[in-house]
Order: sequence, then structure tokens, then C-alpha cells
Amino acid sequence: MSSKIWRAIGSYKKSKRTFTFTRELLADKDTHVKERILSELGSRHRVKRKDIYFTEIKEIKPEDVTSLELRKLLGLETEF
Repeated sequence: MSSKIWRAIGSYKKSKRTFTFTRELLADKDTHVKERILSELGSRHRVKRKDIYFTEIKEIKPEDVTSLELRKLLGLETEF
């Protein structure tokens, strides 16, 4: 099974404030994307899983990727 490119948009609450996020990841299914984001936000920002909300998780084309690291991994950007 080939990995697809996914864009996840959502928000999380911490200390009575709301923060938004947009992440682009390589994964096989949207559930894998959701799990990875829940894991990373929990470990980096100490946010509980119940406080993380996803607005949208959708598959995108390689041309639509905005993350520079992912573009380099896909071979869309060249380093000088």
C-alpha cells in the first residue's frame, strides 16, 4: 500500500486558550494521521486527547503541499 499525502486542520484547548494547527503528513489512512497528531500534540504540548478537535482531514495532491520538509522528501524542491 502506497502512502498518501494528508492535510489535517484543527484546534486544541490549553489553559483556557484555543490554538489552531495545520499539518501535512504522509500516511496510509486518515486514522493514521489523526493518531500521529494526537500523539505529537500530547507529547510536545502536554494536551489531552479530549481537548484536540479536528476540523478537516483530507487527501491532497503533491502539487498542493506547502510544507518545505515534505516537498523535499517528495522531490519537489531542490537544495542549492
